[in-house]
Amino acid sequence: MNLNALQILSAFIVLFAVIDILGSIPLILNIKKQGNKINAFQASSISLLILLLFFFLGEPLLGLFGVDISSFAIAGSFVLLVMAFEMIFGINIFKHEDSPTGATIVPIAFPLIAGAGSFTTLLSLRAEFDSINIIIALFINILIVFFVLKSTNKVEKIIGEGGVYLLQKFFGIILLAMAIRLFLSNFANLLTQFLPALKG
Repeated sequence: MNLNALQILSAFIVLFAVIDILGSIPLILNIKKQGNKINAFQASSISLLILLLFFFLGEPLLGLFGVDISSFAIAGSFVLLVMAFEMIFGINIFKHEDSPTGATIVPIAFPLIAGAGSFTTLLSLRAEFDSINIIIALFINILIVFFVLKSTNKVEKIIGEGGVYLLQKFFGIILLAMAIRLFLSNFANLLTQFLPALKG
């Protein structure tokens, strides 16, 4: 075990940027307005469990199904794309009315918090930092996620309906841009893998 404050801070900043729970506030409010319930503790706990499982077992697990990280990330980009369309155009694509957990598990825990971006990031961090430091950084991020999910209604009261509407449109475009970037970067990775094989 090699605790390193600098590694923890670096891993925290990277994960915080990727999870982007503050930027997801408009999306969370939009999901709640559709009548879906979100359990902050359950969503945070499930997200942490999924991320920890993927941290230790993700690469070999995907390998069992013949799926690489780039392909997985591309699949995740399509989910983000759908969520962005919901926010920008005010349409309702995800349906959760029949689920006893509401939107807690899908799409909040997965793929909003524990999604392709965070999966890929965790695997990338493993190559640079000690596992214990990454896990601590992840745990701190999930604590922040919990408090944000608990206080989204307070945020709505502070900024008002007009503010929420503007934020939904703005962050919908940001989410759309993230989905496109995630798709293009990983599609480029796949091309570099398959082009030599095709030429051969």
